[in-house]
Amino acid sequence: MKGKRKKFKIGLRTLKTAIAVTIAMMIVNAYGTSTSKLIFAMLGAMTAMEPTFRESVRSSITQIVGVLFGCLVGVILLSLPIPDLAAAVVGIIIVITSYNMFQVHFSPSLPCLIVIIICTTLELDPFFYALSRCWDTAIGLGVGMLVNILVFPYDNSRQIRDTAESLDRELLLFLEEMFDGDNLLPDTEKMAATIDAMAKQLTIFSNQRFLFHRKRYAREYDAFRASEGKARQLVAQMEVLCRMDCPGRLNDKNRKMLEKCGAHIQDERKACEADDMDIVTNYHIDRILVLREELLEALGI
Repeated sequence: MKGKRKKFKIGLRTLKTAIAVTIAMMIVNAYGTSTSKLIFAMLGAMTAMEPTFRESVRSSITQIVGVLFGCLVGVILLSLPIPDLAAAVVGIIIVITSYNMFQVHFSPSLPCLIVIIICTTLELDPFFYALSRCWDTAIGLGVGMLVNILVFPYDNSRQIRDTAESLDRELLLFLEEMFDGDNLLPDTEKMAATIDAMAKQLTIFSNQRFLFHRKRYAREYDAFRASEGKARQLVAQMEVLCRMDCPGRLNDKNRKMLEKCGAHIQDERKACEADDMDIVTNYHIDRILVLREELLEALGI
């Protein structure tokens, strides 16, 4: 049996990264090409190419601080009366220890590289080199940020709506299983997992900033956040139903509403004279249907 072939696909962020790197290298190339200039411009452009605006800013700040820190450590150690290699080793220890101490979640390799170059290249002017590397990195970061913001900014609103639609399908399946005529009650874990996935997408959405559609972004975010709350209330209502020994009988109103929503109800029991179990069941079913309608309305589905 032949294995499935993976489709070769070039992602949008990959293309944006290539564009940002090309523009950054063209800019630094305009005032004198060198391997170091191109490398630091490239690294800066790649660093800024994060999925969201907030992550891009955080990565850019971390990168420029790392370059400044590496330059500072290298210049200080070079001024001390110790051998070049010993200074480089001490500098690496200082950089890595500092990153661990302040829990910086980025690789310390770049500032370590700067320390090594400054400490071991005797003919180098350390102050000019430090200034040049900061400038090259800043160009790369600036270009990367602009490309990331202006060229097809990341928007996961479609994923959030898709997750909500998936949640709605799971809800209907849950209700069908609840009233399929047997005494086995469905599980809410799958729906809870779907809501958690929706919450993660909301976190990504909240970290994005659309510069040209701030009002639309604010409206969408408020709607999505309200939708998450409705979804969690839905699961809470269903968990109450699942704690019952067996579901009560549906009244005519809820039966018709469920069938109108597309749920196939196999339970044929009629609630002629409602007992306590029937009243509790129909109350929660009514709340579930109301919350479902509010959820779909908030998302415009």
